[in-house]
Amino acid sequence: MTGFRTLDDLDVRGKRVLVRADLNVPMKDGKVTDTTRIDRLVPTFDELARRGARVVVLSHFGRPKGKRVPELSLKPIVAPLSKALGGRAVAFAGDCVGPAAQAAVAKLTDGEVAMLENLRFEPGEEANDAGFARALASLGDLYVDDAFSCAHRAHASVEALARLLPAAAGRLMEAELKALRGALDHPQHPVAAIVGGAKVSTKLELLGNLLRKVDALIIGGGMANTFLAAQGREVGTSLCERDLLDTARDILAQAAQRKADILLPQDAVVAAKLAPNQPTRTVPVSSVPADQMILDIGPATATSLVERLGACRTLVWNGPLGAFETAPFDAGTNAVAQAAARLTKAGKLLSVAGGGDTVAALAHAGALDALSYVSTAGGAFLEWLEGKTLPGVAALEARA
Repeated sequence: MTGFRTLDDLDVRGKRVLVRADLNVPMKDGKVTDTTRIDRLVPTFDELARRGARVVVLSHFGRPKGKRVPELSLKPIVAPLSKALGGRAVAFAGDCVGPAAQAAVAKLTDGEVAMLENLRFEPGEEANDAGFARALASLGDLYVDDAFSCAHRAHASVEALARLLPAAAGRLMEAELKALRGALDHPQHPVAAIVGGAKVSTKLELLGNLLRKVDALIIGGGMANTFLAAQGREVGTSLCERDLLDTARDILAQAAQRKADILLPQDAVVAAKLAPNQPTRTVPVSSVPADQMILDIGPATATSLVERLGACRTLVWNGPLGAFETAPFDAGTNAVAQAAARLTKAGKLLSVAGGGDTVAALAHAGALDALSYVSTAGGAFLEWLEGKTLPGVAALEARA
């Protein structure tokens, strides 16, 4: 039992199925520059159409703040979506409620697809307005949520609408929830979490929640410098949140109490500044020069982390271990990512990763497609890691 219904539980033939998608894709000069989010939605749209549903696509785009902003129209996404669906025609309605939306939906026959205009052109969307949700609900017979990336928003098309129609998770949402639950709610131990990135301050809740669930917490990136400084080590000119040293010490104490290991760098790659082609040195973390900054974990740290992962069954990853965008400070993240990929492929590790920088770092390391699941849902993924209830998921569970 998943706690929510899926497409397997719906009889969709001849039914108008409202599918909440996340088509908030990168655009430049009116053209989509990355179709990843579109491509990930294809299995749900394709299955519904093949099973004879009349598919009505709902999405937001950008932040128009309840006003009609022409450059934030979803119309330019129609052609890329049609192409991703193998050339299947996608009709477009110039509004998401009212006569234009009603006419577009009324014209659909079984297996056809229509996309409605940007939900956020209506102030009722972000306000989770019941009247707006009812107007959306009048356009459909069933509701499918395939936008985990929006599940942390209590918006009308995510939360209120799910409570007005028979509701289920789409294939993308289903895969995401199963992966995350497998990694954190019912994991195989030992469980390791890698938490990297620049600042401890943005990940305090996440660290607190993970400490209750994991056997080993690996801290890298700029965050690690704050923990090293909290242990009394000199970190030179490295990024370091000195106002959070007591907080870092509290986290270390909590980990000791829970018998969870916190793994910090043993050695580091340092340079005078973060720029390409800088002279670098590898030093123990006890010997960081006063005029240098830590920009990556060192090779000894990478080797010990790879060994530790070899003894784990589950890995949750959020945030890079170094300044991976600038070579050679990508070496540590690359080595650990490639090891996680090898262990996953060998069936020894369930690996779930997410967050914008993490996705970029894993792609850079050539490991993106080898992990068990990589979430492109930034905010929702982080809130899940923080242990928060996501309104979109709660609404699906309530309907089940």
